[in-house]
Amino acid sequence: MALIPIVILVAIVAILIFYNIDIKNKLNTFNNISKKINNLNVLQSFMDITGEDISVDEKIKKVNDVLIEKFEIKYSTIVVFNGAEYILKASNTDQKYWPNLTNLHMEEVFKESITNAVPKYITVDQEGEKLPYQKLDFGRAKSAMFFPLYIDNVYIGYWIIESSVMHAFDKVDTTLLEVIKDDIVALVKTVSYQEAMESIVRVDQFTGLYSAEYLYGQAKAKIDSATTSTVCMFRIANLEKINDDYGRNTGNNIVIAVANWVKTCITSDQVFVRYMGPKFAIVYVGQDNDSVVESLKELREDLESIEIESSIPGTKDYAKPLINFVLSTYYKGTGIEKVTAKLEEYLDKADKTEHNINFI
Repeated sequence: MALIPIVILVAIVAILIFYNIDIKNKLNTFNNISKKINNLNVLQSFMDITGEDISVDEKIKKVNDVLIEKFEIKYSTIVVFNGAEYILKASNTDQKYWPNLTNLHMEEVFKESITNAVPKYITVDQEGEKLPYQKLDFGRAKSAMFFPLYIDNVYIGYWIIESSVMHAFDKVDTTLLEVIKDDIVALVKTVSYQEAMESIVRVDQFTGLYSAEYLYGQAKAKIDSATTSTVCMFRIANLEKINDDYGRNTGNNIVIAVANWVKTCITSDQVFVRYMGPKFAIVYVGQDNDSVVESLKELREDLESIEIESSIPGTKDYAKPLINFVLSTYYKGTGIEKVTAKLEEYLDKADKTEHNINFI
């Protein structure tokens, strides 16, 4: 009879053991699912940032902030090689450390990592030691993981995470960090076209206006603040004739006078650029075609009243511009370059004596 209580106790203990094992398995499953959900959320955040109408540098900084927040990283730094130099794109370290962080490719400890495209983990073992690459920041970081970044087997920089704790990354999930690294590379690759457009924006020497590329980069966020806008392109239709009849300097002065007059008519809500040669573009943000017609009629009248004296010696003639306008609607999120290309095509094919306000 004494055995019965012992058997019951053993059975109860066995049941509790199996129950605890089941609970542990469920918790592990839950944690794995939770990690996967978190990773998906991070990936979604990356995708959302990529689609935002902000500059490339702002996008990379926002991605770095997401990494720091979601994965509780002490320090995170992204450095990109642009073909000529290493540029620190994002970091939450003090700026005094940035020169050192942009020269990690020169450090012997990371050269093999870059050559073989594999991550490198380094840490100190006791207080008073410093990481090999540290110059001024002896106490700032005691562990670091370095990830070289490659696009299609081409080295484009690195991502480094740091901790002020020794052996901080001993048990870290490197598979997850590799996925994050790949996401960083994907972002850099995705925004490379935007970065190229931003880098080639120039200011026209005659008019002081931005070039056409400004519409596709820096001005995009402003333009897309409205659902629809009117894009107006106009051409000094007779500029070539002015150059021939009155001299190129006269033509240049006509361009400058036209640009300066339009500047006085543009509000802060509108975008005005010198598109190319005799062509200019104005984006009336948030306005439809009909709402700008009357102001354009007045603008055309004012511009065609401009008179510039001939630059040909011995002549007193005056040149007057003929202005040909064409309008179209731009819809937020679509390709504004498609709209401007269509407007340019119309103006280039139009008769050089045409000076109307047209809609396409």
